[in-house]
Amino acid sequence: MIKEENKKKIQEIIGEMHCPKYFRCAESGFENLCKAKDCGLENYLVCLEGSPLDCKFAVPFGHSYYCNCPLRVYLVKNLKK
Repeated sequence: MIKEENKKKIQEIIGEMHCPKYFRCAESGFENLCKAKDCGLENYLVCLEGSPLDCKFAVPFGHSYYCNCPLRVYLVKNLKK
């Protein structure tokens, strides 16, 4: 169950961004999330998707990709999803 304070923050983040995937993560109740994990960076996650180039939030760095989707970062950092 997501706390009310987290719901408010999620709605705030959604209101401030454009998602090319039409927020399918939120529409699924955050069950359908792209694969990513925390790497200790404040605004980035390691992208674990098989085809990260399909996502506008995937940032190449060396032989890896990092996710900088504000909603996805929030979910990992605050809800451990």
